[in-house]
Amino acid sequence: MKFRLIIDPNRDEEVIIYAKQRSEITDEIENLVKEEVTELIGYGKRDIVKLDIRNVVCFTVDDGKVYAVTDKEKLWIKSRLYQVEGLLDSNFVKINQSCIANIKKIKKFDVSFGGALTVIFKNGYTDYVSRRQMKIVKERIGFNL
Repeated sequence: MKFRLIIDPNRDEEVIIYAKQRSEITDEIENLVKEEVTELIGYGKRDIVKLDIRNVVCFTVDDGKVYAVTDKEKLWIKSRLYQVEGLLDSNFVKINQSCIANIKKIKKFDVSFGGALTVIFKNGYTDYVSRRQMKIVKERIGFNL
């Protein structure tokens, strides 16, 4: 693998990787680059919290508002879901129209007789995988039912 660093104060900073396939190293580099913008402000009942996206279980829409669900609380985010989705790394996958899940925070999947897939997170929060997102979720998680 080759490495090149070009310092040019007249250009915008950009990281470009040419790789034959995605690997653990490319994922780590992507996370390092995105760390700069991986914090959001979450609003609780009594406090305002600087959120670290790595600690978020999922982002979900409830009653027209976007919330970040963490291990301990559900915080309101002043952004639209598609805006939050643009900040997220490869550890997140959209599981339905109103939820983006952190793959690392998933405990298990429950499959019903009708083929519906329910996601159960490590903190106990549950949501479902829509039929539209089923194929993408299976590919990202790496399993076939």
